[in-house]
Amino acid sequence: MSPADHAQLALLLEVAATPKPGNVDRERDYPNLRFEHFLAGAVGSAAGLRMANERGPTAPSVGEAFERAVAGMSQQDGGNTQFGCLLLLVPLVRGAARGDLSPAGVTEVVEDTTVEDAADFYRAFEHVDVAVDDPPADAPDLDVRRGSDAIPALDERGLTLADVMALSADGDANAREWVGGFERTFDAAAAVVDDDGPILDRVARAFLKLLAEEPDSLVAVEHGGEVAEEVRRKAEAARGDPESVAALADEFVERGVNPGTTADLTAAAIFVALERGVPV
Repeated sequence: MSPADHAQLALLLEVAATPKPGNVDRERDYPNLRFEHFLAGAVGSAAGLRMANERGPTAPSVGEAFERAVAGMSQQDGGNTQFGCLLLLVPLVRGAARGDLSPAGVTEVVEDTTVEDAADFYRAFEHVDVAVDDPPADAPDLDVRRGSDAIPALDERGLTLADVMALSADGDANAREWVGGFERTFDAAAAVVDDDGPILDRVARAFLKLLAEEPDSLVAVEHGGEVAEEVRRKAEAARGDPESVAALADEFVERGVNPGTTADLTAAAIFVALERGVPV
C-alpha cells in the first residue's frame, strides 16, 4: 500500500476501534454524528491524501492537499468527522512520500510550508464547522472561523502554515504536533508497534493511553479545562480494566464529551504504525 492508502486505512481503523471513551466507534454513535459518517469521510478524503502522496517540484502543496482532503471528507451528512485527523495525516503522508517518515523528515515538511499553504488551511474551514478556541487577543483578524476572509491578514503578515500552527500551539495539541516534530504521534505509534493482538485492540489501548496523558484540546474548547482534566483522570484510572473503559465510553457519549483531538492523534499514530509494518 502507498502512504495515501495507509492514511485512509488509518482513518477507518481509528473509527472502527472500540471502546474509545467519548468517540464515535463501531458500537457507539451520537444523535447527529454516526459511524457511517466517519466511513464516508474517510472515503471522501482519498483524493486529497493522494495529492499529499505526490512528490517533486510539480506536486500539490501540503495546503492544497489538506484543503482537498477536507472538501472530500465533508461530503457526508455528519459534518466535521476528520478535520483534525487530516491536519496531522497530510504532512505525515508527504514525509513518507519523500522517504523520511521521522520527526526530522516531517519537521522539514512543516518548515517548507508557505503563506499560500496557510491560505488553503483557512479555506478548509469553509467546508465544515470546526470547534476552535478564540484567536490571540492581538490577532482577531487571524480567526480561522473567518475562512478565506482572513487571507489578506495572512498575506500582510507573511505567515506560513507553520507560523499559523506556532501561534495556536499553546492551546491546541494538533498544532503542537506540527511545531514539535509530531512527538506524541511517534510515541503512540511505537506503543502500537510494540503492543500485540489485533490491530483494533491496539488502537483502543493507544487511544486510552493518549487520553490519560494530557487533557484533550477539543474537550477543553467545548467544555472547559476542568472537564478536560476530569476526562484525563478518569481515563488514567480506567486503564487496564476493560469493564471500566467500556463504562467510561458510555458515560462520555451520554454526556456529549468527545475527546476528538485524542482521536486525531490516534489516527496519526495508526498511520505511522502501518508504515512501520504493523499487520492488518
